Amino acid sequence: MTKAITGMQSRARPEILRMADYSSARSLVGEDEGVVFLDANECAYEPFLGARNLSRYATQQPRELQRAFCDWLDISSRNLTITRGADEAIDCLVRGFCAPGVDNIVICPPTFAMYAQSAILQGVEVREAPLTHDFALDQKAIEAVVDTATKLVFVCSPNNPTGNVMDVRTIANLCVALDGKALVVVDETYIEYAIDTFGGNSVIPELERFANQVVLRTLSKSHAAAGLRCGCVVAAADVTDLLRRVLAPYPVPQPVIEAALAIFSANNKGRLTTKRAETIERRNRVMESLENIDEIKRVWPSHANFILVEARNASALCRRARAGGIILRNQSHQPGLNEAVRISIGSEAEMTQLLAVLRGEAVACEAQKRRHVIVRKTNETAIAVAVNLDREAPINIDTGIGFYDHMLEQIAKHAGFAMTLECDGDLDIDPHHSIEDCAIALGQAIRGALGDKRGIGRYGFCLPMDEALVTVALDLSGRFYLDFRAKFSQPMVGDLPTDMIGHIFHSLAENLQANLHIAVTGENCHHMVEACFKGLGRALRQAIRQEGNDMPSTKGIL
Repeated sequence: MTKAITGMQSRARPEILRMADYSSARSLVGEDEGVVFLDANECAYEPFLGARNLSRYATQQPRELQRAFCDWLDISSRNLTITRGADEAIDCLVRGFCAPGVDNIVICPPTFAMYAQSAILQGVEVREAPLTHDFALDQKAIEAVVDTATKLVFVCSPNNPTGNVMDVRTIANLCVALDGKALVVVDETYIEYAIDTFGGNSVIPELERFANQVVLRTLSKSHAAAGLRCGCVVAAADVTDLLRRVLAPYPVPQPVIEAALAIFSANNKGRLTTKRAETIERRNRVMESLENIDEIKRVWPSHANFILVEARNASALCRRARAGGIILRNQSHQPGLNEAVRISIGSEAEMTQLLAVLRGEAVACEAQKRRHVIVRKTNETAIAVAVNLDREAPINIDTGIGFYDHMLEQIAKHAGFAMTLECDGDLDIDPHHSIEDCAIALGQAIRGALGDKRGIGRYGFCLPMDEALVTVALDLSGRFYLDFRAKFSQPMVGDLPTDMIGHIFHSLAENLQANLHIAVTGENCHHMVEACFKGLGRALRQAIRQEGNDMPSTKGIL
C-alpha cells in the first residue's frame, strides 16, 4: 500500500517517495531487551573485555537518546531526526528533496560552506542571495532567485562566519512567502551562545506555525562535542518521515549514544552552562583586546563562540599566528568579506597565547612547552586535569569537595604553575574515591609535564604556618617513596577527612614518581593541613624550576 503524500513531501524527490523503506528488526520491534535478535548477522561476543553493546547495532533513532533530545529542545519525537552532526542533516535534506540536474538550493553568503558543498556533490544547482552590508537577511534578494525548482533555502543563525543572529521576523516572513514551495532550513548550530547572552531566540517554537520550517541543531558547539558527531533535524512530521528514509539504517554508534546521554545528564547540564558563560565572557574580553591590535582594522560583534575580524592583511595575520603555533581561518574568499579572519574562542591559556603572538610576544609563547593533560575515567570518578608548569594562571579547581579544592589550589599557587582540575565523583557514597583519584591524576599530569626533566632543580624544601611547622623534602627522582608524619586531633577539616591527607600525598607521590617526606606539628588542624599543601607547593616550585638544559643526575636520566 502506497503511503499518502502529505505537506512538504510533495516537494521531495519522487524516487525517494517511491523508494521502499529499509526496515531492520530494530526499527520494527524496538529495543525490547527480552527479544533475541538473530536477524542482522551480529556477533554473540564483545570485541574486547569491558565493551558494552558494541557487537550489536543500535536502532536508527535510539529511544533513550530521542527522549534526551526531546527534553532538551522541548519537542515531540515525531519532529526529530537524530543525525551524525549537522553535516549529515544537511546532506540528507539535499538528497531527500533535490533532484540532481533539476532542482536548486539558495544560500546567503557569506555563510557556512557545507550547504553548497552538499548540493554540488549531489549535482544540485546553488543560487546565492547575499546578506546585506550589515550581514542581515535580504528577503527580496532571496525571493528574486527562488523559482519552482527551488527546494531548500539555507539560513544560518548565528551565522558562520559573521557571528550575528538573523531576525526571527524575517525568517517567519520567508516561511510564509515560500509556503508549499521550499523548505526554509535554519541552522542553529551556535544558538545557545546567543540565547545565553543576546536574548536571541530559537525558531523551534514556530514549528507548528510553519510546515516548511526546518531547524538544525548539534552537540558540536553548544555542548562541546564536535568529536562526537551527533546532531538532529527538527521538522514537521512529514519531513521527519522522509528524512528517516534517506538516513542510514544505523547512523548512531553505540559509544556516541552513551556519550551523548552523559552530556545530557542533570549534573553536566549545569557544568556546560557555566562553561558557555565563561567562553562568552572570554570572547568579550578578547574582542576588546583585538581592537587594540594594529594589524586589525575592525572586530565585528559576535553572538557565537568565535570572532570575525577585518585585518589589514588577512594572509599575513594568519601567517603570523601560524608562526606562533596558532591556526586561524582566513575567510577573505567569502562573498562580501574583505581581508576577514575568523578566530575561535579557545581556552584562557590559548587566547592569552594568541594575543601575545599578535602583540609580537611570540617567542615567549613558544617556550611554553611543559604542559600535560590527563583524563581519568572509572566507575567511581571522571577527572580531567591539565597543568602548565611555565604559566602561573589560570588555576581552576572543582572536585566537589570545597576544602580539597582550596588545598589543591595551594599546591598550584605556591608551586607557581597553571592548573585546571574537574572531578565528577560518587560523593553521594563517600569522598574517598574523588580525593584519591584526583591525587593520582594530578601526579600523572605533573610527571607528564616534566618531560625528560632536563634543567629542573629536582629538589625542594619547607615552611611554617602560625603555630604549625611543616618540613617537606622532595626529590623528583623517578622513584616513589613517601614518609608522612602527622597527628591530627580532628577527624575533619571542612569537608575533607583528615585520615585521607596521608593518602593524598601517597597517591600524588606514587604517580609523580617522587621521593616525598612530610612532617608536620601544630595545634590547629586547619593550619597543619594547609601547611602541608603549601609546603609541597613551595617544594615543587624549587624542584620544577628550569635553568639550563643539564640532566640533574649523574646517571644521565631521571
